Amino acid sequence: MVQFWTIFAAAFLASAVEFVEAFTIVLVIGVTVNWRSSFVGMGAALVALAVIVGVFGVGLIRVIPIEALRLVVGVLLLLFGLKWLKKALLRYSGLKAVHDEEAIYEAQLAELKSKGIVGSKRLDSFGVATSFKSVLLEGLEVAFIVLTFGLQVN
Repeated sequence: MVQFWTIFAAAFLASAVEFVEAFTIVLVIGVTVNWRSSFVGMGAALVALAVIVGVFGVGLIRVIPIEALRLVVGVLLLLFGLKWLKKALLRYSGLKAVHDEEAIYEAQLAELKSKGIVGSKRLDSFGVATSFKSVLLEGLEVAFIVLTFGLQVN
């Protein structure tokens, strides 16, 4: 029982990080483009995630052997982790610029203003697509995290 709660806590905390990342992008799109486009993209991504997880989630576990699934997900997590480690080391060593969120936000806002996108009331395809892609990507990461940790319980 202790193992279950430990794995649940780890999966929950890792998923919370992904939620914050998706929420941040939805928030930025809402503030810079408009809230309608941001929420439409988010809603469409949530529907797509529900369909993907509903169709492939149970089927993956029933069709693919657990060992093969663990290997594939483990390799994917290792590759993502190595990519993030490389970025962190390059930033720490000074070979890559430190990630300045405020500067990136201001640059994106200036670009959107120059295109005349900011503040419009109509549904904007850029805002919908950006919100959709970010929520879908972060949601798929959560699905992989939960699947990986969930496989450890059995």
